[in-house]
Amino acid sequence: MSSDTVSASELKPALESRFYGSAEIFRIEAERIFHEQWFCVGRAEQIPETGDCLHVDVAGQSVFVLRGRDRALRGFYNVCRHRGSQLIRTPALPDIAAPAAVHCGRINGAVVCGYHAWSYNLDGSLRGAPFVHFDEQCPKERFSLVPVALDTWGGFIFLNLSRAPPPPLAAQLEQPAAKLVRYPLQDLRRGAQLVYDVQANWKVILENYNECYHCGPVHPELCALVPAFRERGGAGLDWEEGIPHRAGAWTFTASGTSVRAPFTGLSDKEKTHHKGEVAYPNLLLSVAAEHVAALTLWPRGPDLTRIACEFLFHEAEIRKPAFDPGDVVDFWDLVNRQDWQVCESVQTGMKSRGFRGGFYAPMEDPSLDIRRYLEKHLGDLSRVG
Repeated sequence: MSSDTVSASELKPALESRFYGSAEIFRIEAERIFHEQWFCVGRAEQIPETGDCLHVDVAGQSVFVLRGRDRALRGFYNVCRHRGSQLIRTPALPDIAAPAAVHCGRINGAVVCGYHAWSYNLDGSLRGAPFVHFDEQCPKERFSLVPVALDTWGGFIFLNLSRAPPPPLAAQLEQPAAKLVRYPLQDLRRGAQLVYDVQANWKVILENYNECYHCGPVHPELCALVPAFRERGGAGLDWEEGIPHRAGAWTFTASGTSVRAPFTGLSDKEKTHHKGEVAYPNLLLSVAAEHVAALTLWPRGPDLTRIACEFLFHEAEIRKPAFDPGDVVDFWDLVNRQDWQVCESVQTGMKSRGFRGGFYAPMEDPSLDIRRYLEKHLGDLSRVG
């Protein structure tokens, strides 16, 4: 047997198809993963000014983030304490109809309910309620907005909807944070964004991101830029050190080059190699020497995932009059659409009466992370759903 091949006996069973199509399992995942883990909802730069508001939907839960008068960011459930009306009624971001939108709007000093005009300060405390008197027996403090835990890392905003105090965000991000420590994520700004609706389960998309066995057949342009992606079926890729581009190339564009300067502080390999990291459950980071592609997954149902692909550049580059992110956006849009097409094909194929369950080859071992991740948060998978 060639050293570039593996024995079929090494194939490991993938998750049962019900984990990709069951509404009940999706409900359990929403409750135990998307609402209990730190979930990336955007960038702090999307709400730069006092009173700016970011409205998002975290697996069926409407929440919003406000920047207060003290410049702090705070998250709240999007529900009035009076009768439960939604306070923010603009479409939740990311919005496929408005991919350039950065926030849902400016709030002039208070959040006002459109039903009975109860109003709330930017820190979530009740400001007032028409014709209602509050006193020591029933103080205003009793009616503050219900908060959502919020933290940031590298300029990204994370929310945690757990009813109990959540563990530190740093613990959840320990591995990606350590591997990307030299990249100036905090100093980057969004230069462009693409938003897609993909008819596939969020785990199908993560599994696809986690392996390059498919890169040769699916991504000819990508493999022309990074030949290692198609060698040996994508086996043996050294993600710790990064993956080298072809000779003369050093970033993720069709030409492999850019007029933008590489980030300062990178190692010599990071100036010419590509790195990819997953911050479970919903942030995928693909980093190059002068830009970062950040994909956030927004699970909408067992067979629908909205994906926002943000292209982050150093602020100094964006301020240049000739700044044009088109070389990055065009290349990534091509690669993304190739991925979404095969992910949708997998989602459809798993509904077939002829589907007998999938398998992971050894070079797809990182895709097994999704099984390990589910077992960690859902327990014995044979008992789920």
